[in-house]
Amino acid sequence: MPDSDYHELQRKRGYALGMKYQTLNPSTEEVVETFEFATSLEVEDALEASRRAFHDWRRKSFEQRAALMMNAAELLEQQAGKLAVVMATEMGKPLAEGEAEAKKCAWVCRYYAEEAEGFLRDDARTSDGSESWVRYDPLGSILAVMPWNFPFWQFYRFAAPALMAGNAVILKHARCTPRCALEIERLMLEAGFAEGLVRSLFLHKEQVASVIGDDRVRGVTLTGSTVAGSQVASTGGRHLKTMVMELGGSDPFVVADDADLEEAVRVGVVARCQNTGQSCIAAKRFIVHRSLFDDFARGFVEGMEARTVGDPTAPGVDIGPLAGRDAREGLARQVADSLAAGARALCGGTVPERKGFFYPPTALVDIPERSPAATEELFGPVAVLLPFDDDMEAVCMANATEFGLGASVWTRDPARARRFAAEIEAGAVFVNGMVKSDPRLPFGGVKASGFGRELSREGILEFVNQKTVWVK
Repeated sequence: MPDSDYHELQRKRGYALGMKYQTLNPSTEEVVETFEFATSLEVEDALEASRRAFHDWRRKSFEQRAALMMNAAELLEQQAGKLAVVMATEMGKPLAEGEAEAKKCAWVCRYYAEEAEGFLRDDARTSDGSESWVRYDPLGSILAVMPWNFPFWQFYRFAAPALMAGNAVILKHARCTPRCALEIERLMLEAGFAEGLVRSLFLHKEQVASVIGDDRVRGVTLTGSTVAGSQVASTGGRHLKTMVMELGGSDPFVVADDADLEEAVRVGVVARCQNTGQSCIAAKRFIVHRSLFDDFARGFVEGMEARTVGDPTAPGVDIGPLAGRDAREGLARQVADSLAAGARALCGGTVPERKGFFYPPTALVDIPERSPAATEELFGPVAVLLPFDDDMEAVCMANATEFGLGASVWTRDPARARRFAAEIEAGAVFVNGMVKSDPRLPFGGVKASGFGRELSREGILEFVNQKTVWVK
């Protein structure tokens, strides 16, 4: 179908329902700007530009690549305030969190600028040859399908290692964060990266499948929902592409009877409310020893009610709006259905009567076994509180989910902590702290939370050819 006919068909179906890439301010519900989907010609130009840029970039030295990555880090820090405003406008992130996100992106850029050469140095091996080693070569253009909740960090934690390894990057960002996507491309050009090496494309679903299937694209990474990951991974699998999938999570936060209760409560509130609760690694299910349960619940509710909800650009605001109408309606439905099934809300639980896609910090108890609060990921500031009697029961509860991304365990006993870490099914277990991503540590999940790893040495090895060389 010609592009003109396709766009006309989409207009008839109704762009007003979100068919376009669109900046819709979630605090005011006002449309700020809209963007058309890329035409077939634009997609072809981007793929060809990416191919050409890769063949030049792959031959650059690590020193040359690192210099540009350091430039990007400096620009991210210098422009953190500006980028935070863009994030607040497009997906409702409070300004302080947005600035912190931009500066964390600078951190990951510097980390790989300094460490990539060592990570990818030829690795000598013993064999029956006179000499043998493993070398690490870039693959080519990698498609990054990125989400709206951390619109800069999710990109840079993939792109910094991928670029330092010698790859090119094509960004397909979320439909509600087009300006973030354009700011990323602008910033990388300003840092000195060649035209085409980092390219943003506004793609619809069918175009994503077509790009994945193109021979010039050698890999794909996605951060998003399990449903989206399954669809993209299915397409990538048919075309035998290298892939990393970082998907959803329903992270347990286990509080043993010997935990530092005050600190567990304080960190638990932060862990549930970071990014307005819209984080795959946010603590969602608080599994608390019965002897501490009432005290934990009391302190937790006080902490949740003390959070300030409002305009993310206003000073002192902890929780902004959810990213869109669908996000708020979906979360409200999950809570309402759980309450109807018998759960109780200790705080929150109702949609406020105000402009914007806001939802209050909420804590649920007495969770029915088959309710949404027990079985689904709650992507917003809603916590589920569950009591347990012994450690094995806590482990079973922690693992009673299709997800396996992160887990937090609170105990003063190091041996007990190790037992929890060994038994919980997750890509990361943090003891006496909230789950977070750190460039120095590998990040990823198991089960329905995806496969592959980002960050650290493991992350940079995902999109390289680990090539054996044998000499006699």
